[in-house]
Amino acid sequence: MKAAIAEYEKYLHSKGLSTNTIVAYMRDLNQLYDFLQKYFETGEPQLDKIQKLYLRDYLRYLNQNQRSNRTLARKATTIRNFFAYCKRFELLQENPAASLKIPKFEKKLPKHFSEEEMQELLAVPDLSTKFGIRDRAILELIYSSGLRISEVCTVKVGQWENSKIRVMGKGRKERIIPVTGKARSALRKYLKIRDSFVGKEDPGELFLSKSGRALSTDVMREILSRYLNLVARTSGYSPHSLRHSFATHLLNRGADLRAVQEMLGHSNLSTTEIYTHITLRDLKESYKKFHPLNQDED
Repeated sequence: MKAAIAEYEKYLHSKGLSTNTIVAYMRDLNQLYDFLQKYFETGEPQLDKIQKLYLRDYLRYLNQNQRSNRTLARKATTIRNFFAYCKRFELLQENPAASLKIPKFEKKLPKHFSEEEMQELLAVPDLSTKFGIRDRAILELIYSSGLRISEVCTVKVGQWENSKIRVMGKGRKERIIPVTGKARSALRKYLKIRDSFVGKEDPGELFLSKSGRALSTDVMREILSRYLNLVARTSGYSPHSLRHSFATHLLNRGADLRAVQEMLGHSNLSTTEIYTHITLRDLKESYKKFHPLNQDED
């Protein structure tokens, strides 16, 4: 099984999956490997001798250790995908995970800022410092174009062309997204002082750290979280809330769902449709609050 997991990792890299996704898959499979050792006298799980019962026991074990249904669903999906790969490439004759059930879980509606809160957030960075100018450009770009944090970190200087930006999303899929006038203005101001971040060698990425390196996803999340904490009225907000706000505000103002899907880089429309639940909820709240005849009768 160890050899099959190693081959599967190479396969995932060849498919262009992100490093974080592959790391998560490998972690899940190595945890499964450790659990399955007890079923084999040598301690080495044999791929063609793994039974569905063993996999169900593993999921039951996770459930008993208070893992959420969301976590169980992700791990079960990883297992099914791995064994489907093994069957497809003839590493085993029968797929023990073929009928493995994926636990259901309730999808939480992503938190987003109101338009007023977003304006407040965008005004927080101190533009008298080079870091404030950089951070304002990052915030404006994410809200303007709905980019993922990983996409903002890897975008190159030459990928922004005035009214649009070209990014490489999940699965190495490239997409071109519009950039608002305010974001363009913030980016131009940042580019005027970007050289002050560059060290001995320019790495080429658009946004740089104080040491002259490209900002990592962890550092960028830390930077953004500091600003979010100043504006968020409740808990549960994250840097990803900026992307959620972008999608929600577009749909609230009548944007086409498929256009939003394209800009977000979602492979399936169903992933984007979660934002329609948010806007519907907002619509109902506005209706109850503002409709002149929406009053309970005596």
